[in-house]
Amino acid sequence: MRNSFLILLLSIVLVSCNEVQDRQMEAQAEDKVAEIIPEGYDPEAKLQELGIQLSTPSAPVANYVNAVRTGNLIFLAGKGPLKPDGENITGKLGADLTIEEGYEAARITGINQLSVLKAELGNLNKVKRIVKVKGMVNATPDFADQPKVVNGYSDLMVAVFGERGKHARAAVGMGSLPGNIAVEIDMVVELWEE
Repeated sequence: MRNSFLILLLSIVLVSCNEVQDRQMEAQAEDKVAEIIPEGYDPEAKLQELGIQLSTPSAPVANYVNAVRTGNLIFLAGKGPLKPDGENITGKLGADLTIEEGYEAARITGINQLSVLKAELGNLNKVKRIVKVKGMVNATPDFADQPKVVNGYSDLMVAVFGERGKHARAAVGMGSLPGNIAVEIDMVVELWEE
């Protein structure tokens, strides 16, 4: 009985030490990132300045995840223009929606992607740059202004991350998108080395 108690006590001590060590390592990693970040670079403050409220990211509806990290890159799954009221902006550009409405749909999609990043990282200041964006626009066959629509997303990334928000990009038309959403956009993000 006494040996069992000692083993239990030793196990508790070891677990506690590991938790403390893990917290110390996380704090050191955050300090290291803070040393690398250029002065004045503060996407978190930019969000507040722009009056953007991030939300809890929607859960994937199939067998995939919102984000995958490999090394210092994060690949974000495609997201759509889910509004705060829980409704998507739907319809085809060139038939149901104007370029301005498509631009707003892309901007809302950008806010949703920033919500995913924030949930994954805890702090958007860990983002070194936006690397690549692929914008898919639900459009009629004769619609040719996909770049003007996806600008809603790109302009938001630059507003939040400054020059580090400029990215390589594709803006393409699609015959349809899931749930008839107006746009679906995915992206690749580089993080500061930890």
